[in-house]
Parts: sequence; C-alpha cells; structure tokens
Amino acid sequence: MKRAIILLGTLAILASPALARSSLGVFDDWGAFRDPRLPRCYAISKADRSRGAREFEPYATIGTWPNRKVRNQVHVRLSRRLASDPSVTLRVGGESYRLTAGEADAWAQDRRMDAAIVAAMRSGTRMSVSATDRGGNRFTDRYSLSGVATAIDAATIACARD
Repeated sequence: MKRAIILLGTLAILASPALARSSLGVFDDWGAFRDPRLPRCYAISKADRSRGAREFEPYATIGTWPNRKVRNQVHVRLSRRLASDPSVTLRVGGESYRLTAGEADAWAQDRRMDAAIVAAMRSGTRMSVSATDRGGNRFTDRYSLSGVATAIDAATIACARD
C-alpha cells in the first residue's frame, strides 16, 4: 500500500498540472489518469531505480487523445539528455523497437509500432529503453510491466466517453 501511495504521488507530479487530472487508479507498478481539459487519458510508470547518473526522472506513458484520434501512443521520458544523433531502442518480450527521439524523449515511429509495443507490453514482464547520452555514455532505463495492461485499459475506457 505504501508503494502505491508513493507511486501515485510521484506520477501525479510527473504528468501535468495537479488540478487538471483525475486518478483512475494504481495497478501494481502503473497508474492511470484522465485529464478532461484536453481530453487525454494515459497509463504511466516510473523507471526502476538505478545507480547511474540521471538528469531527469524517467517515465513511460501510453496515452490516448480522443479528439486527435490517437490511441495508445507510446512515449518515454529518458533519464538523460541524448546525443545529437540519438538512437533509442526499446526492448520488451524479446522484441526490439527503434524509437524516434528528441532531446530526452522518445516515441514509437508510427501507429503500427505503437500497437506492436503495447501488445508486447501487455504480455511482457519487463521493458528496457537504451540510448547514448550527450557524453557518449550508453545507459538503460528499466521498467516493470506489472499492472500495465490494466492501467492501459482503465485509461482507454475513461477516454472512450470523450
């Protein structure tokens, strides 16, 4: 229970302005939220703790924006700023996906990749995201996938009415 309370509090800080969203629940290591202003709904989780250097608190989201007709979009906030020509690889369930990257964020390349990643996440137990930082150092952010399917479903259902 303590872990769930800490996770919910941390996820609330990471996601967006505090009064804009409502919690849909915490499901093991993933939380689900709804932001009616946009509207958008999303599942979110923090990366596992690591001993490596961090410039940011890494997290992964699976978001739905009904007005934009976007469903289950994969987004990852990395723990470090990326090299100028970033290469980010997400691994889950024995599959690897090369993501599109910005300064410290990464996304699936298209909707088909989003769908493939989400399908792998639903059946997987662990996920990792690896990249090279501005200093040329490789790093990996790791995630538990416990609760991800339920959190994604809660977010999807919450935005189905928008």
